[in-house]
Parts: sequence; structure tokens; C-alpha cells
Amino acid sequence: MSETTTKTSPLHDRHLALQAKMADFGGWSMPIEYPGGGVVREHAAVRERVGVFDVSHLGKAVVRGPGARDFVNACLTNDLGRISPGQAQYTMCCAQDGGVVDDLIAYLVSDEEVFLIPNAANTTGVVRLLEAAAPEGVRVEGLHESYAVLAVQGPRSDEVLQALGLPVDHDFMSFVDAEWQGRPVRVCRTGYTGERGYELVPSWDDAGAVWDALVEAAGQEGGLPCGLGARDTLRTEMGYALHGQDLGPDITPVMARTGWAVGWDKPTFWGKEALQQQRAAKDSRLSRGLLVTGRGIPRPGCAVLDSEGQVVGEVTSGTFSPTLKQGIALALLERSVSEGDEVGVDVRGRSIAATVTKPPFVQVNTKSG
Repeated sequence: MSETTTKTSPLHDRHLALQAKMADFGGWSMPIEYPGGGVVREHAAVRERVGVFDVSHLGKAVVRGPGARDFVNACLTNDLGRISPGQAQYTMCCAQDGGVVDDLIAYLVSDEEVFLIPNAANTTGVVRLLEAAAPEGVRVEGLHESYAVLAVQGPRSDEVLQALGLPVDHDFMSFVDAEWQGRPVRVCRTGYTGERGYELVPSWDDAGAVWDALVEAAGQEGGLPCGLGARDTLRTEMGYALHGQDLGPDITPVMARTGWAVGWDKPTFWGKEALQQQRAAKDSRLSRGLLVTGRGIPRPGCAVLDSEGQVVGEVTSGTFSPTLKQGIALALLERSVSEGDEVGVDVRGRSIAATVTKPPFVQVNTKSG
């Protein structure tokens, strides 16, 4: 298959049968929303009950061999020494100049095995970088189309997994290797919505059967299959960064305020020197939240203006919040701008009033239960 061919998840035919609206995500045809209420209805289902997402476009890779953990730890930003086997960690792969090649989840299986879930469009690049740096005896293998990823998110997510006999109640950011009807499924207490939830990693070939069972069980709890449109509004309400918008080659962890996922005291990781210099200089723009008080919806690329109409930043992610019923945004702002300041967002030539705030915009329930 050529690199320019749009790829499809193992659930593609199921999405079409449900008449999902499809769109390209990182070279993959994925569902944005389903009929019967679309993004707003699906968003509400996750906040109030439960939603099931196909996020199989996300990458998968594994690093194996003696010292695999130490090798990955010397490459990616976060400190794998902080967690134990059976736990997962949010981390970033940076270039030497501190720019973010990708953000990803690292599953620590053992000292000799680390499973990675990068973003769809960046998987090949991350795998190549790790392959090029791997010492003798350590193997890096791309498994993008060997596994699917299904997310079950919302306050009723435990009930959905229990209906399938899958494990629940393990700690946030930990995982259990389980089975469903003889099929292996990795179950991790992670997610991208701010709600209690799980991400399941079955084999590619088993994904359809697992999806069908999850959707049926979710329906019994008033839940819905959900598209990536709702995933975007949910993550924006939480202030979670999206690579390519809020993180990227020109937006470092310092600027994105994701320094909590950087092991600053580690001896080495890619981009450490550049990030330390930027952190000490304190002269870069910083990501902040914007709560729109006027009428209008901010979008990526919109200029942010101070009270005198001068440009002081730019929106990186913006949307209508179904929970708050108003516009919200993440924006890179000059350091002269502080929380509580009133600013304007230039939406198609009209300045929309907004207040600078600290995300999340809604209550956090990720670790609840």
C-alpha cells in the first residue's frame, strides 16, 4: 500500500453501516460523527453516561531487548523510572531543538519491553528515529496494523467492561493484559476525554468482535458509538494538547506547558539542552485557555488581541463547548498576558471578547471511581 493511500481501520465497514460521517485523520479514514444528534449528542453521552470510540488510527510500536526501558528513557521526555511494569505514561518525542516530533503513551511491560502508542501521522517517523538510535540487541518494531485501539469513556465505562468480563478498577494509567472470549485484550485506564475510562488494545483481526460487544453493552447503559468530532470537543474542554495544533515542531513542551511530562532531572533525553535553555530564558509564548464571553467560536489560527488591539497571541485549538454552551480555546500567548485578563479573538475580522483562564474548562473526572 502506498503512503498516499488513505488507510482504514478494521471497523471501517461498521462505521459505514452506521452511516458515519467520515474524514481523513493522519492518512486514515475515520468517523467524525454518527447520525441522530452528531457531536453534541455523542459528547453528552460521554460526559453523562458512556461512549465507545474507534481510535485504531493511532500508531502502535514495541521496543524489545535487554535495556529496552533504559533506551526509551534516554530518548523520550518523561521518566520511565517513575513507573513500574504494568503502568503507562504520557511522554513526548522531541527533536534536538526541543520541537515536539510527537506525543505518545508508553506502556511499560517490563525492563525489556515498552509498548508505544504514537499519533497516526507520526508513527513512521517515531519508529525510524528509535530504530536509528537503538543499541545492538534492542529491536524497534512498528505494529500499526497489528492492533486496534478502542476507547470506552464516561462514568458508566466500568459497567460496559464488566458486561464483557474485562477487568476494571485498576489504577489510573495502569494496564492489565486480559482475555475476552479467548482473545487477548490489553486494558488500560487511560483516555483523552477527562472522564473515567479505558483504552482497549485487541489484535487487528479481533477488533470487530470486541467493538460489537462494547457497543451493545454501552447501549444498555444509554451510551453511544462516538466519532472523533466528540473526542476533539471533549479533549479541548480538558485543555489536552493535540499534536499538530497545540504541540509540534515549533511548539515545545515549555511553550505548551506540558513540562510535567518531562524528566528534567534525567541524565539525557532528546532535546534536553534546548528545552532547558528555553525554560531558563522565560521568553517564549505560553499556552493558556480562553473562555469566550462574546458571541462567536474561536478557531485555530485566530489572532488574540489585547485591549489596544495589538496581537498578543494565536489560537491553537478552538471550539464550541457542548458542556458550557460557549466558545473555548487554547492559545499561545505572550508572557505579558496573565490569567484573568480580558482579550479579544479575531474571528473573521470581528473581535470576540474572551477571558484568559487556566484549563480544564470543566470538572476533571479522569481519576474518579
